Amino acid sequence: MKRVGFMLKVRQDKLEEYKQHHENVWPEMQAALREAGWHNYSLFVRDDGLLFGYFETPESLAAAQAQMAEKEINTRWQAFMAPFFESPNNARADEMFLELQEIFHLD
Repeated sequence: MKRVGFMLKVRQDKLEEYKQHHENVWPEMQAALREAGWHNYSLFVRDDGLLFGYFETPESLAAAQAQMAEKEINTRWQAFMAPFFESPNNARADEMFLELQEIFHLD
């Protein structure tokens, strides 16, 4: 499994609402992530909106994103979540992942 860490920026004025939406992620979206091979997916956020995400996947970030891009539920979720992210070029959040390099892993 490849471990993927990434960062995004949630708009600070939308942070509380963003967190509330993640208390009840749509079941269809959760199922789509699992079907696309996203395992141990977690999101962490600071008070200023800096978000760190982590998941494990059999292939790569690009392959995992490509599998999700094919799913209609992902298109709906990304449109719903778009107002919550700082996006300089109106990109969808799932297109703006800043992948971090893994430098250590303790088994």
